[in-house]
Amino acid sequence: MEIFESGCNRHKVGLKFRYPEDIGNMCNWLLDSARTMIRVLEYDGKLPWSYEGTPYEKIINKDGVTTEFVRCPDPTSAGVVLKITATKRRSKTEP
Repeated sequence: MEIFESGCNRHKVGLKFRYPEDIGNMCNWLLDSARTMIRVLEYDGKLPWSYEGTPYEKIINKDGVTTEFVRCPDPTSAGVVLKITATKRRSKTEP
């Protein structure tokens, strides 16, 4: 996960987090908005909209990579956007 846009003092653009290792470094507002999307991606779910032609255009299962964007709902965050990147995990039987 990476901060994609920010007007927040705590989360600067480019700041990266690993899930679940770094959840203690994320504010509760941002973490709460990200958790649902993380669960969707963990189970290989995909939301059908792509935001084509915008800065939030998603990658949907290209070479095992899917991205989603979530916005922090904190009214004082000035538009924090988190980019979540999920990669397909190989099973032990895959080469």
